[in-house]
Amino acid sequence: MTKQEVFELMSRNPVFHLATAEDDQPRVRGMLLYKADESGILFHTGTMKDVFKQIMENPRAELCFNDFKNGIQVRVSGKLELVDDNNLKDEISEHPSRKFLKPWKESSDLQDFYNTFAVFRLRNGIANTWTMEKNFAPKEEIEL
Repeated sequence: MTKQEVFELMSRNPVFHLATAEDDQPRVRGMLLYKADESGILFHTGTMKDVFKQIMENPRAELCFNDFKNGIQVRVSGKLELVDDNNLKDEISEHPSRKFLKPWKESSDLQDFYNTFAVFRLRNGIANTWTMEKNFAPKEEIEL
């Protein structure tokens, strides 16, 4: 797969699993992609969540996307960075796919929303693809 094909697969399959670590215990949970392109892979969470604390203590993570229709899995490893950009937070919270954020934003003081809404970006990640046909083949790394 090319880098662009990886981004397209992520965009078509925005639900992914995020692996972090808490001390020596791996933690995995489902997340919702906001955007994946040349600028990085963007997603969000709340600062009150365990996942936020885990990322802040250890920003190394792995994201796993599945295209079940075509039998392709893409895992991306790299370092997450916190994006402190209120314009981006507004863009995300006003996006039609993020209607579930509207009550949070409207029910709190705007500054409180900006302080508790965390956006993360993974840049320059390394992607590995998997299919049943290539199950035993050597891994091919794709630099994103």
